[in-house]
Amino acid sequence: MITLSSDFGSPYPAAMKGVIKSRCDAELIDVAHDFPRQDVRTAGFWLREILPYFPPAVHLVVVDPGVGTGRAAIAIRVGEHALVGPDNGVLLPAARRLAGRDADLEVFEIEYGDPESVTFHGRDVFAPAAADVHDVGVARMAELSTLATGAAYEDLAFPEADVDGAGATGEVLVVDGFGNAITNVPGEVLEGRFGERIEVDGEAAPVAPTYAAVDPGERLVTVGSHGNVELAVNRGRGEDEFGVGPGDPVRLEW
Repeated sequence: MITLSSDFGSPYPAAMKGVIKSRCDAELIDVAHDFPRQDVRTAGFWLREILPYFPPAVHLVVVDPGVGTGRAAIAIRVGEHALVGPDNGVLLPAARRLAGRDADLEVFEIEYGDPESVTFHGRDVFAPAAADVHDVGVARMAELSTLATGAAYEDLAFPEADVDGAGATGEVLVVDGFGNAITNVPGEVLEGRFGERIEVDGEAAPVAPTYAAVDPGERLVTVGSHGNVELAVNRGRGEDEFGVGPGDPVRLEW
């Protein structure tokens, strides 16, 4: 299996699939091709939350604002998984989730010549690399002549929230398609508080276990499937009602 993720929209992913299918017989699974354009952090967050649910696979990721520059191309082996993509940090959150917090990552640099296009490494560099890793097998990928061991890499880590006796200070990491503002505040801070009201940036909001626990159009603070506190609206958009977006600070107080 090879999964594909990008910010390409359509039709560019089809070219990557064509290259892969011409080189191997992998089952191809689309994760998403509508990540915000050139937004490495948002893509890194969602891949961290999604890729660990797959069985062993090669994960091809192309969110690459530095395409055609001196940024490296890398492949990471994590147990029975491999991740292939640009060296801009987008692979790291998912790799660490797959490996476990304290595990070392085995990172390879993908060596390549002059690609057909300097603006489409997804087709010309990363798709062939993903196919080659699939063909030889993740366990034997170090044998590929196109992979150089011991590569350095760009990191991407999400900030941690500051939790104290009076509340928690964090920030919005991403906003999902429903408008839910997902913060970096761990959901554990809401344990025992469902049914209460807390302050979010100085304005009261109910703490609820589900969206439907409040009336349509009403704000709520809840814990999402990712385990983090999110700011939401039942049948509405939390980002609008709470007035926040990715990167904005958030203060919860009780």
